Order: sequence, then structure tokens, then C-alpha cells
Amino acid sequence: MGLMTALNILHVFRAPVGGLFRHVRDLARAQAERGHRVGLIADSNTGGEHAKAFLDELAPFLALGLSRVPMQRTPGLGDIAALRHVAGRAAETSADIVHGHGAKGGAYARLCFGAPRAVRVYTPHGGSLLFGHDTLAGRIYLGTERLLMRRGDLFLFESEYSAAMFRRKIGEPSGAVRVVHNGVSRDEFEPIVPLPDATDLVFLGEMRLLKGVDVLIEAVAQLRRDGRSVTATLVGDGPDRAVFVAQVEKLNLGNAIRFMPAMSARQAQPHGRLMVAPSRQESLPYVVLETAAAAMPLITTNVGGIPEIYGPLSDRLVPPGDAPALAHAIATAMDDPAGTADAVRRLQQRVATSFSIESMVEGVLAAYQTGLEALHKNGRR
Repeated sequence: MGLMTALNILHVFRAPVGGLFRHVRDLARAQAERGHRVGLIADSNTGGEHAKAFLDELAPFLALGLSRVPMQRTPGLGDIAALRHVAGRAAETSADIVHGHGAKGGAYARLCFGAPRAVRVYTPHGGSLLFGHDTLAGRIYLGTERLLMRRGDLFLFESEYSAAMFRRKIGEPSGAVRVVHNGVSRDEFEPIVPLPDATDLVFLGEMRLLKGVDVLIEAVAQLRRDGRSVTATLVGDGPDRAVFVAQVEKLNLGNAIRFMPAMSARQAQPHGRLMVAPSRQESLPYVVLETAAAAMPLITTNVGGIPEIYGPLSDRLVPPGDAPALAHAIATAMDDPAGTADAVRRLQQRVATSFSIESMVEGVLAAYQTGLEALHKNGRR
């Protein structure tokens, strides 16, 4: 169900990395293929060559172009220039939709004064929702979200969990609320063939403590203490990478665990035989959807929207931050190939049925339409 008229859509986000970036790329390309005019605004200081390659590939689909400006992770005076840029782009493109992704992109979209007739859309992708009221930073971020909430016309959440967390930590959104799950493409259901030097386990994601990489390293150490010669590949970059490298060295796991730079899921998956996603917090992670689609064995945690992906298979999820439980789940998966294969098949079927890019894009476009109708009703269009 596409929209009857073509829209001018601006996506605004900070870091061109991780699941948020993948979501924006998929959404932008699919919207362009449906006849809408799409543009992107992103930070110029993050992502490196990896992000540039993806953006170059996307460029032919961006009728409204791509611009990159400095965007600080934390609030500061630099935000003024970035806000002016977003407002200017919204005005010059006659944007119908200004869709902010993540805390920073969401702030810029909702504070955009360059297109008063545009629907201001916000998708948190975790972002501020990962903070609590028990820290100063958390109180600042969540308080800012509460103030910005009044300027949101449409709140799009990628999981029921995120929508509930927003209401609990911030309040009832002032605009329309929709939950639209992330989705994967048909191409991602092609099976993965492990490389000759594939390790037993592989991790793919940002190198942050939030992602539980330290828990996986400790689980590997425990398995090896138990006499299992388990090996692992850790794929990704991030602020805590040095912490994990030091942990591997301290535990004398240099021969068991190797690090590799950031790459796409399809590039990373063949480097291991079993994917481990040991996050402490999540929204609706793409790595789980991508791994399930590729029919690759997966062990992950009972956090965020992951139970929404697993559904009746949620009893296989592992408690977060629990290295012994993670080690036990890894050992069980390796010792019971038939049971693991059955779980893989069932999870793949569930993802194929309920988590497609097509349903994601149509859900987002339908939500935009709801926002446009509300603006008509309120006299803003």
C-alpha cells in the first residue's frame, strides 16, 4: 500500500554505522524505488571508508541528495550549525517528511523550523532510551526528550519494547504512535557457507560494553577451562575495542579469539559457524534478523525487542550479562546439532513471515500518511 502522491523525504541521523544506518539505507532506497524523492543528512566525522562505500552505493537513489556536516555525540554549541543546516535543507527541498533517527537525528528533526508544513518523525533506535534516571547523563537526555516530545508529529518505534520504554521513561508521545518492525530482504535468505578458517563463534556489532562483548570473551575462557577448544571471531569497531583486546590478552586467549574490522553481515557471517549476540540492551537488532534469515545458528539474549523476533522460541534466549549461562548455551548448541538445526529452521520461517523489508517500508509509509492527514486536520498543511 504505497502513497498516492510522491513525497519529499529527508532522513536525518548522526553516525552512519550499525543497525540504525542499515535501517536508513534500506528505507531510503525502497522509498525512492516507490517514486518518492529522498535525501539524507548525516555526521561527517564518523563511519570512515566503510560508511562512504555504502553512501556512494546509495547516491543514485537520493534525488534530494546527501549532505554531511559535523554532529557531536553530546549536546554542544556545534549543534547550532547542524540545526541550521537541517533547517536549510528542509526548506530548499520543500520537505514533506523530516524523519530523525536516533537521539541526535530525532532532536534535529523535531527542532527543524525550515519546513513548518512537514511531518516531524522520530525513531529512537535505542538512543536515549538506553539511559536511566539514575545518572546525571540519563536525567539530561531523558529530560531533553520530554521537552522535545511536544514537537513530534509521529513517533515510529521498531519494537513494542521501545514504545513501552519510551512511555515509561519519558511519557506519552504527543503525536501519533506506530510500531513498525525492522525487516530483511529476500536476498538475505541465501544460505551462508563457512570459510575454511571459520572459527566456532562469531560476533558482529559495535565494540561497546553495551553489546556484551566482554561477556562473550569470558564465556569463551570458561569453555576453554572446561576442556573445549572453542575459537571466536569478533567483528566490528567501537569505543570499547581496546578494553576487549586487553581482556583477551589478560585471559591468554590470543590464540582463540581474533578481531576483524567492521563489515556487512553477509561478509561477517562466513567467519564463524555460530553467531553470538550477547547484548545487555537492544531495541530490535538487525544482527538477529540477518542471522536468522541466513539460517545460521544463533545465541542471543533476552533483552529489548529480541523476544518479539523469537516469539514462541523465546525460551532459548539467554539472560544478559551472564557468562556461565552464555557458555552453557554455546556448549548445548554445539553438542545438539539436530536441536540447533530445528531451532534455526523455525526462527528463519518466523522472520520470513513477519520481518520483511517490504512490510517495514509499507508500514513506515502508511504511518507518514497518518501524520500528513493529522497535519491537514490541524491546519498546518
